Amino acid sequence: MSWLPKSPKARRRLWVVAAVAPVLALAVGLSLFAMRDSVTFFFSPSEATPAKAPAGRTVRLGGLVEARSVVRDGAGQVVFVVTDNIAATRVTYRGDLPDLFREGQGIVAQGAFLPDRTFRATQVLAKHDENYMPREVADRLKAKGEWRPASASASDLS
Repeated sequence: MSWLPKSPKARRRLWVVAAVAPVLALAVGLSLFAMRDSVTFFFSPSEATPAKAPAGRTVRLGGLVEARSVVRDGAGQVVFVVTDNIAATRVTYRGDLPDLFREGQGIVAQGAFLPDRTFRATQVLAKHDENYMPREVADRLKAKGEWRPASASASDLS
């Protein structure tokens, strides 16, 4: 007994599916392979280990700017520390910072780690008002029980 259908119409459909399936699988595979470099992962300082965020790979680092850590030099470079109250990471950035960037505020910096585990940012994003922190930062800090907004009431925390 043959595994092919007896109907010529059903056989034709089976051959079409058998021809299209590998082409479709190849197209999906090539698309996923091409997109692997455009994916940017988000880490908090305590999660940014050398295994998860190797040197040279573009990632996003989020947390709070540590108090009294911002140092500006005359050449336009800014060095500051980002923390999630568990670990801290030194960040260097050359360029203009957002107007709302300041100590104690939530930020997300995109860039790459250097071999010495300093983070070189190419872009820095700051929160836009008193009621906002980047979602990833707030979720990570809340999950660790470290983040408490100043204006939160007891009902907001539950």
